[in-house]
Order: sequence, then structure tokens, then C-alpha cells
Amino acid sequence: MKKIILPLLYLIIYIGTTPLAAQTTGLLPTMVDLPAGSFYMGGMGDGEHYDEKPIHKVILTKPFRMSATEITNAQYEAFDPAHRALRGKNGFSTEDDEAVVFVSYAEATAYCAWLTEKTGQTYRLPTEAEWEYACHAGTYFPFSTGDGLPAPFQKNQRVARVPEPVSLRVGQTPPNAFGLYDMHGNVEEWCLDWYGPYIPGAQVDPVGYATGNYRVTRGGSHNTPEKYLRTTNRMAMIPDDKHAQTGFRVVQADYPASEPLKSTYIPYNQRNVSQSKYPWPKNDQTSLFEAPQVYVKAPAEGEPCPLFSHNHQPALTWCDNGDLLLIWFSADEENGRGMVVLASRLRAGATEWDPSSLFFKVPDRNMTGSALLNDGNGRLLHLNGVEASGDWQNLAIALRESTDNGQTWSAPRLIAPEHTKRHQVIAGTIRTREGLLIQPCDAGPESHDGTAIQVSADNGATWYDPWDGAGKPDFQEGNTGTTIAGIHAGLVQLQNGDLMALGRGNSIANARGQLRMPQSVSSDGGKTWTYSTTDLPPIDGGQRLVLRRLNEGPLLLISFTDHPTRTPEAERGLLFKGKNGQEYRGYGLYAALSYDDGKTWPVKKLLTDGEERFLNGGAWTQFFLMDSTHAEPRGYLAATQTPDNVIHLVSSRLYYRFNLAWLLEGNEGLASE
Repeated sequence: MKKIILPLLYLIIYIGTTPLAAQTTGLLPTMVDLPAGSFYMGGMGDGEHYDEKPIHKVILTKPFRMSATEITNAQYEAFDPAHRALRGKNGFSTEDDEAVVFVSYAEATAYCAWLTEKTGQTYRLPTEAEWEYACHAGTYFPFSTGDGLPAPFQKNQRVARVPEPVSLRVGQTPPNAFGLYDMHGNVEEWCLDWYGPYIPGAQVDPVGYATGNYRVTRGGSHNTPEKYLRTTNRMAMIPDDKHAQTGFRVVQADYPASEPLKSTYIPYNQRNVSQSKYPWPKNDQTSLFEAPQVYVKAPAEGEPCPLFSHNHQPALTWCDNGDLLLIWFSADEENGRGMVVLASRLRAGATEWDPSSLFFKVPDRNMTGSALLNDGNGRLLHLNGVEASGDWQNLAIALRESTDNGQTWSAPRLIAPEHTKRHQVIAGTIRTREGLLIQPCDAGPESHDGTAIQVSADNGATWYDPWDGAGKPDFQEGNTGTTIAGIHAGLVQLQNGDLMALGRGNSIANARGQLRMPQSVSSDGGKTWTYSTTDLPPIDGGQRLVLRRLNEGPLLLISFTDHPTRTPEAERGLLFKGKNGQEYRGYGLYAALSYDDGKTWPVKKLLTDGEERFLNGGAWTQFFLMDSTHAEPRGYLAATQTPDNVIHLVSSRLYYRFNLAWLLEGNEGLASE
């Protein structure tokens, strides 16, 4: 009965309540007194909400004051008048009495310092415990309104590829029992704490962790599914990040005297990492092909790492200690906030991959798109997309670095801070002969949006998109545009210094009217691209190619002969040359070599040793039969070549290892054609 009565009471209160407006006209926030007390913090921690457990008792020993609403534009701009230029960005927060957004953690704390100096009283952000205590306001329902949020609180509470502009005016719905407005939704709110896992046992005036990569945010926002607006839901952001979904409110109280927690958790992929330089052997002449093995494995016992149903979109590199480091995303839904980036190692000398473990996760953010690169100078680079919410359209790009084989990583730094298109990172980062770092990124969320690039000319310190913002490319033979044809593009530098890319989608018809994979070439550093057709079959949904230059010189393409459900039956498969010199038609995953910078691909080989195996490729691939004429039918591919010239390939669940000598078996005479 309580579940019914509480929301009804809230609607009655709402009808009879005058929206809070008076405080928004003042330059100082209206504060509400909150008593000292105790409560049980956290939730059940199911699935993607694993970070809400364990539930633990929290005791707040002193009363404190909290702003009745989120800080408004007028209030914030009394401190920072220049922020007025951001009003209305992306259609959000134009009026004086709307919640201020597009503020970083440092800017929010700077406002608190200004208020402190102005008033002589200590203002700060709330701790995460203070925030949850204030939001509960004596209840333990998912929301202070009951089991859900009544209609007046709703502001497009769904996964929105394009966030829908809504009013962010504060104080328009009833307050909770403590007299606080907009604790569920409107905008997320910065908290004082570094994000980290909860610990069991009662805690007194907790302040979170001493260090971390992300600062806690709470409350959820507009354009976000309702479940992320629950009282116990935890969120966080890279401190430098700012967007239209996050603002803040303040507390007037001394800083708690409690000691912050020290993190003791080390992910499995960062434990016992050798720092010895590996003596790579050279064995170019012996043919090598190893049966595919599964790399997506259950986490080790006790590892706080969620492994979801959908594991996909890998990135792979080698380490100077001889290890391979592999990352991928794990999710129940690709456009959700629960997505995590997991990792595994194939340690030098080992025959099996480590258990899965957590690699990178900005809490409650979509993490679509990862890349890894060994830059050849003792440094690993990790680039990753970070959404403001769900979906994968409006991403910022974060960069981390490691100089100890991935045992430790630098704090994530936003190298492309705007949450926008052209930022969906793709595995396949390259370093040119001139030292440029180039990162391919899908230019949009749709299958025919093409591929953009991010470029660094200063070893990764700063990055830029060569696109000048003009025009929409027309991906046709002979045309020139500002975006690579095809999403998920692979990128190489040609011998003359030009850039060349192959991608999925935006297929171009050849002289016989057959759709073929498009090729894009740039002679101006990626500002413009000229499009042409190839003799390569196009690929489609659930497939991603690899394009790279081998240590031995030729270009290597790894792709698929067709799409198993979308390619017309008559166009499926390719002709391959067997060991006996006879041709046969094969289907699925294949490798091709070019000795003339992509003009021709005379060597093509189906990626199978002929043994019959029934395999699960995971993600969109699922089960398939591998035999003498069939290889994996689809999957998202990533590859690296170690200094011993072994080629390492991963799809959405499987790992392959082979070399150039194996690719040339039966094709030796074609290599120089």
C-alpha cells in the first residue's frame, strides 16, 4: 500500500505547491539545514550496478547545510561572467534560473572557493555520502517519490542519441522531505569524492578515496533512463569533462576530518607484469598457423569485474616484455551506460590468455571505441571514447599512457573534449614515418557515415581533426571529400607518404555494376580524401577489417569474403589457391597481401588450416563451422605484429596466430606480381 500512497501524496503536494522561484533571483544560493544522522548507503548491486554494493551503515556526526537547488546560471556567472557564452550550447540552459551546466569539477570547486571568500563561511561540494543521505531524506524507496518518478519530474528519461533540449529551470517539482529540490534528474551533480568501490562495515563521515581517475556525480539528468536517477545509483566523470548533463549544488559546512581511503585494488591485467625486455626471436621461414582459441574468459575469483553477455570491438598491441595486451568492451546493450572495457594478457611464454579483468570504465558512461598502440619507444597508448550518457554518437576521447608494459597507466586526459560526432575510436592507431600519430574514428553512429581521423604532431600532447567543418562527402568514384569512405576504416601510410584507407559501407560499384569495398587516399595529411573502387568484396554489419603494413614490407588486409546474410547468394565467397595449386571457393575470414601499395592484392588466403572445428565467435558472430572451405563468417577484427614477425589477430571472441610464410604457402609465385 505504501508504494501507491507515496506517489499519490507527492502529486497532491505538487498541485498545491508554488514552484521555488525566489531563490533563483538571488546571487547566493538558498541553503537548507540537514540534521546529523545515520543511514544505510548503497543498493543491491545487480548487473551493471555492481558498484552499489556492499550496503553499509554511514554515520554523519554533524549537521550541515545544502543548497535547496542546483546552482543556477545567474549564481554561477556572478563568479564567472565568461560562462554566459555557454548558455544555450546544444540547446540547453539559457535562462538565469536554469541549472548551470558545462562546468568541470575544477570550475565547480572554484565557485565554492569564491563563495567561501565572499561569505567567510566554508562552502564546498557534498561528499557522496552526504549527497545520498540528503536524497534518501529518511526513505529507502528507489526514489524519494516512491518506486518511480511522477510525470512532472520526467525530462525525456530515455537513451537519447541526440539529447532533446528541455528546461533545466530549478525548483519546479516538489522538494523531498528535507526540503531539497531536483535531487532526481534535472542535471547530474558533482560530488567531492574520488570514485572507488565501497568497503564493508560502518563508516563515520566518509570522504571517499585519496586519489582516483574520476570524481563522483549523483542524481542523474535529463535525457537519461529513469533507473540512473535512483537515489543509490553511482556515476562519475573525468574531472576535466563537462557537458549539458552535469551541474552541481553546494554544501555549507567544514570539510570532514575523516581520513580518505587508500585504494588497494589492482586489476588482474596489471598484476605481476614483467619489466624485463623480451628477446624476440626471428623465425621468418617456418610456416605458422595456430588453431583459434578463446580470449573472453570469466574473471578470476574475487575479481570485481562484470562480464556481460555482449563482448565485442577489441584492440590489441604487443608489449616490450613480450606480452600481448588485449582490450574489448563488455555490455548487455551497446547503447547503454553499463558498458565496461575489459582486458586480458597473453603473457610471454604462456599458451592461454589470462582471466578477464577491468581495464577502463568511467562509471555510468558509454565507452564505445578503444585503441591500443605500442609507439616503439617504450610507451603504450590507450585511446577510448567516453559518452556523456548512453549511445555512441556524442563521444569525447580520452588518452592514457603506460611506460611499464601496462602495469600502471596515467590518469585519463581528454584529447578531444567535445562530446560530438567524429570521435568513435577504432582499433588501428598508426605512427607515420614523420612521427605523426593518427587515430581513426567513426565519423558518426550510422553505417554510412564514414571515418574521421585525429592527428597528433607532438607525440600525443595535442590532437586535431584535419576536417575544416565544411561539406558532406559524396562517396563516389573519383570524388574528393573530407571523410574516409566506410566506417571502421583501416589506415596505412603509403610509400610516397600518402594515407590510404579501406572501410565498411559506402560501397562503390565497379565497371560490372558490382558493389566493391571503397578505397580512400589522402595526399594532404587527411584534410581531403579521393575515393575509388577496389576489387575487394564489401563487408557489412558485425564485420570490421584490419589493414596494416607488415614488418616485411607488404600491406596486409584481413577481411571477409561476404556477409553471410546480406550478400546476394551468387556473390558469396572468393576463389583461393590451395596447396596443390588448384582453385577452390572459400567463405569467411581471409587475408590478402599487396606489394604495390593497394593497387592489387595478388595473394589471398582463407584463414583456416582445414581442420573441422565448431566454434563460438561471440558478439554478432555466434556459432560457425570452420573447415577447409569455411572460416569465421564475421566479427570485429584487430591485429598486431610482434617484432618476431608473428601476426596476432583477434575477432570478437577468438585469437589467431600465423605468419607471412604461412600466408605465402601455395602463393609464392604471386608475391611479386
